[in-house]
Amino acid sequence: MTETAGLDVDSDWKRFMRKHWRTVATFAVAAILAVGSAVYVFLWFVGDAQSTGLVPRTLGLWTMANLVNFILDAIFWELLLVGIPVVVAVVGGWLLWKRLSDEEMREYRLFRKRSRTSRGGGGVSLFFFIAFCVKVYLDGNWNVPIASWTLDYVVGSMVLILEWTLIILGIPAAIAVIWWTRHVMKKP
Repeated sequence: MTETAGLDVDSDWKRFMRKHWRTVATFAVAAILAVGSAVYVFLWFVGDAQSTGLVPRTLGLWTMANLVNFILDAIFWELLLVGIPVVVAVVGGWLLWKRLSDEEMREYRLFRKRSRTSRGGGGVSLFFFIAFCVKVYLDGNWNVPIASWTLDYVVGSMVLILEWTLIILGIPAAIAVIWWTRHVMKKP
C-alpha cells in the first residue's frame, strides 16, 4: 500500500513537470541566479567594506561596533539587491500557481496532509548574541579590538548572561509552577 501511494505521488509530480516544464525550468534558473547573486553581493560588500574603512582589514583589529555594523550593512545590501527581486519572483510564482484550475490542483494532489512537527529556530543564538553585545557595550569595550579580550572576559560574560537569563526566566517560571500546583492541589 505504501509503495502504491509513493508511486502515485511520483506520477503526480511527473505529470505536473511534463505539463509545466517551462515554468519549472524558469524558476529553477531563477533560484540558481538568486543564490549566485547573493554570493556575489556578499563578496562585493566585503571588498567594499574594507576599502571604504567600514571595517579594518585585519580581523584582530575588529571591534564589536565593526562587527555589528558589518552584519547590519550586509543584511541591508542583501535584502536590497537580492531579497526584493526574490520576493517579486515568489509573488509571480504564487500568482501562476493560483491561475491553475481547481480541477488541475485536485488532479495532481501535489501537497498531501502535512506533519505538524517542526524544528526549533535559532532564536536562542540570536538572543545570546544580542545580550553579549549589550554586555560588551555596558562594560565599555564596544570600540576595543576583539583581539585584546581575554578568554576569561568572554567566558565570564557568557556565564553572567546565562545567569541573567535564568533569573529573568526562572523567577516567573517558579511562580507559575507554584501557582499551578496550588491550583491543582485545591481541586477535590
